[in-house]
Amino acid sequence: MAKIIGVGDNVVDKYLDLGLMFPGGNALNVAVLSRRYGADAAYMGVLGEDRAGRHIYETLQKEGIDVSRVRITEGPNAYSEVTLVDGDRVFVGGDPGVSTQLSFTEDDFEYMKKFDLIHTSVYSYIEDELKNLKETGKIVSFDFSDSYEQSYLNKTLPYVDFAFFSGSGKSLEEIKDFQKKVSEQGPSLVLITRGSKGAILYYNGKYYLQDSVPTKVVDTLGAGDAFIASLIVSILDGKEVTFAMQKAAEDAAKTCTYYGAFGYGIEF
Repeated sequence: MAKIIGVGDNVVDKYLDLGLMFPGGNALNVAVLSRRYGADAAYMGVLGEDRAGRHIYETLQKEGIDVSRVRITEGPNAYSEVTLVDGDRVFVGGDPGVSTQLSFTEDDFEYMKKFDLIHTSVYSYIEDELKNLKETGKIVSFDFSDSYEQSYLNKTLPYVDFAFFSGSGKSLEEIKDFQKKVSEQGPSLVLITRGSKGAILYYNGKYYLQDSVPTKVVDTLGAGDAFIASLIVSILDGKEVTFAMQKAAEDAAKTCTYYGAFGYGIEF
């Protein structure tokens, strides 16, 4: 069984149209969804003492996530504000709250060595710790979202093994060229998700194209995280790459059929 830890960002996604908030955040979503896809998973991050933070903590427990390294501190939990346009999620505001207060002890790094893979993201504000994460000897997985600035890539890529990007507005040739250049800076796996256009993977020097899976779209929030989590679990479990990509597309499609990245909406 693959062992995965999500480190860093968490939020409650507040759906303004619904009056509901759902647990979310890239690092947290990947931990929870990895668990649903068969991994042993943990989450390390900072939650607020408010209702939102308590809801996330209780949700993690219900999902069987190891919360022994979760910090709970005074102050507001991170949140984002979301509206839906024809099922497509649009972020319109938010605040990182106490989530930016994450720092690590030597004991934390020793704890991370129990896992096969450490996943974090551009929203976790721990770029200066990537070297230390890499020195655990474990796979470092990083979601860059739509951050393509070369200076940022130069700072982070040498310490990243699996790199994930959003790239719906780029051509196929642009993507392939970009993936190869990214890989030359360190990562062996470079995935770019393109929403309804599918995804493109560059892995160990080979390209893999995957179409999206048709589905009835209720909410696209979390689809990219589902693709990442599913792909990671399959790769760590030794599955064939084309199988892993197809399953990831199917899991992403399922995530589009309900609100929130993995459910648990409550009123706010």
